[in-house]
Amino acid sequence: MELGVYSFAEAIADPNTGRRINPQERLKDLVEEIELADQVGLDVYGLGEHHREDFAAASPAVVLAAAAARTEKIRLTSAVTVLSSSDPVRVHQDFATLDLLSGGRAEIMAGRGSFTESFPLFGYDLSDYDTLFEEKLDLLLKIRAEERVTWSGRHRASLSDQGVYPRPAQDQLPLWVGVGGSPSSAIRAGKLGLPLSLGIIAGDVRRFAPLVDLYRATALEAGHPESALKVSINAHGHVADSKEQAIDLSYPYFQSAMSTFLNAPFSALPTKQHYGKDTSLQGALVAGSPEDVAEKILFQQSVFGNERFLMQISVGTMPHKEVMRSIELLGTRVAPIVRADSLASAA
Repeated sequence: MELGVYSFAEAIADPNTGRRINPQERLKDLVEEIELADQVGLDVYGLGEHHREDFAAASPAVVLAAAAARTEKIRLTSAVTVLSSSDPVRVHQDFATLDLLSGGRAEIMAGRGSFTESFPLFGYDLSDYDTLFEEKLDLLLKIRAEERVTWSGRHRASLSDQGVYPRPAQDQLPLWVGVGGSPSSAIRAGKLGLPLSLGIIAGDVRRFAPLVDLYRATALEAGHPESALKVSINAHGHVADSKEQAIDLSYPYFQSAMSTFLNAPFSALPTKQHYGKDTSLQGALVAGSPEDVAEKILFQQSVFGNERFLMQISVGTMPHKEVMRSIELLGTRVAPIVRADSLASAA
């Protein structure tokens, strides 16, 4: 199973010190975190796209290109590209360029996004939320498959036998569909035979198993080979020397971030006790010692049969040194346990 990290490049005030990191420093730290993830042998790093003051990465492909120059093996993906408010031509060009710079390590994770600020920013109507994504995903798939494209739709100018360049180093850019808990999104990914990237941020993870089953059943019914059906589980987490330390470190940043992003008072958010309960084996929060985290990743694999697991280590702007330590432990302590189990299972 592939293991990795993803981030939204949060840039909000530290709840412990009140200091707010500036975007330049945040992006510098982020590239160093990606570099370390590569050095400790993690497989994937994902970066989300947001267009708000409290996030620093409105252009993930640009940041990932900077990281490509300082890494060797790690795959570099968006997490997610807000395709509904993006131009699929430009998305493919950006990630094809990243693919060329990285020697064939670029991927796209396409989704509708958890915030809507990009729609008015780029002149789109929120009432077209669903049709925008469907249409633009169709165009992106067309561009990915064909060098010269003829296409027409409602929300973008038509293309008539026009070339889209550059082409990537890979035959096709890997394209994952990022989803939350929507059955319709799982069905769409299944019908298209695209890999599914499932975000689970709260509750008992087992309640999402029917969604993954629906995805696989839909894909097989549509005639897609089982080998093409890949699942990634994306979850909040933190690796520390003990479960108590992981909770103590991560909870204030989680609480502060959720309050900021949801514009909610702390009283409306999970208490530290409830947050800690989510670290149970069935809970969504993958936080604890390396052994705790490895056990939870393997448990989730037994539930979903997933080929990839990505951890959002910093929900909120956790100090750089703490994020680096967690990445180090994920690569040097957690990954060997998970990979040894996978090898044993394969044998």
